[in-house]
Amino acid sequence: MLPKGCPTATKKPNLVKVLITGGAGFIGSHIAHHFLQAGQEVVVLDSLRSGRCNVDQSILTRGSVTDYELVEHLAAGARTIFHLAALVSVPESLEKPHECVDINVQGTLNVLRAARRHGVGKVVLSSSAAIYGDDPELPKHENMRPAPKSPYAVTKLDGEYYLAMAAAEWGVATVSLRYFNVYGPRQDPASQYAAAVPIFVQRAREGLPITIFGDGEQTRDFIYVRDVVAANLLAAESPAMTGVYNVARGESLTILELARNIRDLLGSCSPIVHGPERPGDIRHSLADISRLLATGFRPTVSLDEGLRETLAQ
Repeated sequence: MLPKGCPTATKKPNLVKVLITGGAGFIGSHIAHHFLQAGQEVVVLDSLRSGRCNVDQSILTRGSVTDYELVEHLAAGARTIFHLAALVSVPESLEKPHECVDINVQGTLNVLRAARRHGVGKVVLSSSAAIYGDDPELPKHENMRPAPKSPYAVTKLDGEYYLAMAAAEWGVATVSLRYFNVYGPRQDPASQYAAAVPIFVQRAREGLPITIFGDGEQTRDFIYVRDVVAANLLAAESPAMTGVYNVARGESLTILELARNIRDLLGSCSPIVHGPERPGDIRHSLADISRLLATGFRPTVSLDEGLRETLAQ
């Protein structure tokens, strides 16, 4: 049975309907905002397992991608499905591997089945650079052999394979976007598994110690959420975009440098302290984005600009 208030497949003439799974979260809500600003029909499916909702209740259906009947119902009439719903934390996936597989793999299969059933124009999967693991080769390129180190990374790779299968066997247009380290407004600093940027910002604002796991020399390739939204829109609208693409700036920064930059921008006196390394974390990450650049895409937001916009929220 569908939840009370679940949106129907009926839509107004001349509107483009998009379904965004996980659309109440950080990245998904920014995609939803874009389409709402454009006057399009937006349907968000989210379980709110993170405890946060970044979209208006009027476009939200609360539920799980593991519920095929619900996913199938919401997919009716959609031109595009942006599939972001997932158990996204590496540490949590190590603690709850079965739940991770259920949400990230079964949920993706449900989305693809629904897309096939309703002739959805394209499915865009939010994948992850975590699938590269700790391979020392840099920069990371899409043709590298995957080496996932966590259930989260394994299930994201599974999702990419299932999208390729759906394209080849079912005729469902698909594309997988491997995000590197995305940051920007609406990231939750309160989560046990929150990303570095919102935690560092909160701690620096409060003058509290900023904890870095390990020596801080691990590197990441940070990309602002507005650029990630732009990559999703291009992937959805470009018939030529199929397969897998790295989504990043193609630049690396150490976690220690990130903490210092945030502290300096806020004029904070927070000390930087070091804790033990976290299991499942990779050491270095840097993207080769030449395949994405070949589509005409260009990241437009520098790290300094992105951090300033994030701090202004």
